Amino acid sequence: MVDTMAQTSVAEIGGERGRTLLRQMMTIRRFEEKAQDLYSLGLVHGTMHLSIGQEGTAVGASAALTRNDYLLNTHRGHGHCLAWGSTPDRMMAEFMGKETGYCRGRGGSMHIADVEANNLGANGIVAGGVPIAVGVGLSIQFRQTDQVVMVVFGDGATNEGAFHESLNMASIWKLPIIYLCENNQYAMSMSVERAFNIERISQRGCAYGIPGVTVDGNDVAAVYEAVKEAKARAQAGEGPTLIECLTYRWRGHSKSDRQAYRTREEVREWQDRDPIPRFASWLSLTDEQVGALWKEAEGLIETAVSFAQASPEPDLSTILEGVYA
Repeated sequence: MVDTMAQTSVAEIGGERGRTLLRQMMTIRRFEEKAQDLYSLGLVHGTMHLSIGQEGTAVGASAALTRNDYLLNTHRGHGHCLAWGSTPDRMMAEFMGKETGYCRGRGGSMHIADVEANNLGANGIVAGGVPIAVGVGLSIQFRQTDQVVMVVFGDGATNEGAFHESLNMASIWKLPIIYLCENNQYAMSMSVERAFNIERISQRGCAYGIPGVTVDGNDVAAVYEAVKEAKARAQAGEGPTLIECLTYRWRGHSKSDRQAYRTREEVREWQDRDPIPRFASWLSLTDEQVGALWKEAEGLIETAVSFAQASPEPDLSTILEGVYA
């Protein structure tokens, strides 16, 4: 893993844009921390899969794409939604089951979608979005547009049959797909060291004749560069790319996870690689500038909570709307 920020030109992600990306990471961090607090108070139901510690991957990847492209998300996808442009208020309303949420309170944490923004939704099934990406990529190819689709999934998804079938089809048809694997070291409690007999998940790309790239997922610039290159390759008709982002979730797999499978020392080691202060340092911001950005992020989340709490509950008479069989 690379310890220093990738040398992306300042003109691309430095300056004001860099501060915007940093604020996005801070907003994601504070959103999930607040969501966890609300869950503890019984105001968010079901379960949650937090991505605290993985913000660099979400922000770096989305920065390399446009909202004309498509996103297919994982169940640990709050950060990707926010980085894509979803507003914290409507996301918080969705968490709290309110009518003003992106899915009218029906989707909750694991199934947020914003189809108007080409965010085609998260999926509670491991690797569930991976084969859907093949259909989206085929649609792009038929329509002959310059769009791409990025599908996000975890390391555990790459041991599912759907992953291999999808990469094979995407490869032989040269579909414009970016496969983004967030390798956060554990599939629930299963360590990647036990689940794979290869050094890098990205090596699986060679079986299907597509590039496989591994980058530091806590390095915003490195993720940005990898996704940007994959997009250019897809737009040139050269097909998909598999990108493995090495990162780590600070919290458990879900709210019920006791985390008995890893040590506190391991967690602290990864916390020392926090993508937020790393990027702030790369941007050469002062403590005062960083503090001001944190305050902006915190203000956005407090406003989102107020919006969600003031929003109406779904009307019981509409409970079957959107249900198909």
